Amino acid sequence: GLLESLARQELLPAEVILVDGAAEHDTRTERVSLEMAAAQPFALRYIRHGGGTAIQRNAGIEAATGDFIAFIDDDIRLDPPFFRRILDVFREDPEGAVGGVVGYRRNEFFDGETRRRWVWYRRLHLLQTFEPGRYDFDSGYPINANMQPPFQGVRPVDYMTTACAVWRRQVLDRGLRFDPFFRDYGVLEDAHFSLRAGRQWRLLQSGDAQCVHLSSPLGRENRRKVGYKSVVNYYYVFRDVCGPLDWRRRLRFWRFQLFELFRIGAGGLLARRGSTFSELRGRLEGFWAAARLGRGSA
Repeated sequence: GLLESLARQELLPAEVILVDGAAEHDTRTERVSLEMAAAQPFALRYIRHGGGTAIQRNAGIEAATGDFIAFIDDDIRLDPPFFRRILDVFREDPEGAVGGVVGYRRNEFFDGETRRRWVWYRRLHLLQTFEPGRYDFDSGYPINANMQPPFQGVRPVDYMTTACAVWRRQVLDRGLRFDPFFRDYGVLEDAHFSLRAGRQWRLLQSGDAQCVHLSSPLGRENRRKVGYKSVVNYYYVFRDVCGPLDWRRRLRFWRFQLFELFRIGAGGLLARRGSTFSELRGRLEGFWAAARLGRGSA
């Protein structure tokens, strides 16, 4: 489905590099890519490389040859004008100050329960900013870009998802790579990558370059691992981007994490979701690991 989506682009990519992190015995992606390669209107290269999404993207960066490098997840379906509209944004930047442009996932603008959660964040003053796509540099929390309603044109952001983003090659030629700290299941590695890029480059979101993000009905998330990384990875990014952290920033970070622990636990009890207890266990383990990170331990 991804390859078909790419083949329908009004502005075709020169090359597509598939980096497959599946287990060695799982050859489905390799088989499909080999079967479809000859019929594609672009060069298609298959690479098998494990280690998690951050490590795999680094392998893709090393193999890529284009002037612009796009990170497109396999569950994304791009609208036909996606790349053309992204490249239009770069062309309107003659000074080359824009380092990356991310698209708009039109099926993920959220409301309901998730939006009510953010109302409580605001009421309790847990965060200092609530603009979608921005990073709260006082609390160490990225503001979910999916709160952004549909829009036209471009808007500045602090971080970009790697699900549907295009980067200027010069950003990567200066040595920027995904941090190997983010191994196996990815949580916040894309925010860390783009926050570091944002020190030198402008980052934008295009409301005109749209796509759809699919979700697997089977679900691939290990809730305990997600809970763990939702503490440890967030603290790692906060410390690396904003460190050294003074006591006020550490207090804001842990205040938010304690609220999340309470919110998830209370919600799970009310809904009687068994997966909640697995996530809570992971978060508690993450509290301990992040505290060790704060003391400088591995």
